[in-house]
Amino acid sequence: MSKAPYTPPKVWTHDAPSGGEFANINRPVAGPTHDKVLPVGKHPLQLYSLATPNGVKVTVLLEELLALGVTGAEYDAWLIRIGEGDQFSSGFVDINPNSKIPALLDRSVEPAIRVFESGSILLYLAEKFGHFLPTDPAGRTETLNWLFWQMGSAPYLGGGFGHFYAYAPEKFEYPINRFTMEAKRQLDVLDRRLSESPYLAGDNYTIADIAVWPWYGQLVLGNLYSAGEFLNVQQYTHVQRWAQTIAKRPAVLRGQRVNRTWGEEANQVPERHQASDLD
Repeated sequence: MSKAPYTPPKVWTHDAPSGGEFANINRPVAGPTHDKVLPVGKHPLQLYSLATPNGVKVTVLLEELLALGVTGAEYDAWLIRIGEGDQFSSGFVDINPNSKIPALLDRSVEPAIRVFESGSILLYLAEKFGHFLPTDPAGRTETLNWLFWQMGSAPYLGGGFGHFYAYAPEKFEYPINRFTMEAKRQLDVLDRRLSESPYLAGDNYTIADIAVWPWYGQLVLGNLYSAGEFLNVQQYTHVQRWAQTIAKRPAVLRGQRVNRTWGEEANQVPERHQASDLD
């Protein structure tokens, strides 16, 4: 017997959790739930994060900068356990009022600068240190085109496709079909672009690639939502080539391990305070 169609109420109220793996951290209001001061390490850059795709963007960029010899990019990476509500502490909300990881505090300046939203953090660090963002107007603009494309597109992949395909307590045909169509359209957008150039902004690896790879690169490599076969990701040959190329970069391999608490034990580095933590 099929369920009766859902009729939205005249005024929505939060009467019960919505269900699913992340139901306990979803709520219709902002602000802190408890008082807690965030820890601070010895480096100017303090990162508060978790190794989700959005968190990986930042640790990959930091490791890429360190690989270039940018000593100012040394950082402390503190673990934020979103399943336990760490992102709702007063200290975290002071840095990111949106209560989402990652969040960065730059203490190399006075007063310290807070940076939240992963795309903003990538842009901030690229401009601060002068790497992975072209300086010519055309190259810079193309890089930012794809950076902001990722920021606008990934919610359809994560909160849309990923939620209804992998995490929702019940599977329904309409939302899965709707967001599968959009996920595949986005992969086609990337595939067409990457048929024209090695990287998203052209010949050089930039923060655009660093932003897009943890989502779409990991998806086509079979490491996101276990949805590779379902989405027939092998058909996106140019995205596959690009994803595999980036996956081999030593800084990418290191960055993926930071703030990670699942998977193979050797790949878990819950907190990173010095380079030797990744040895």
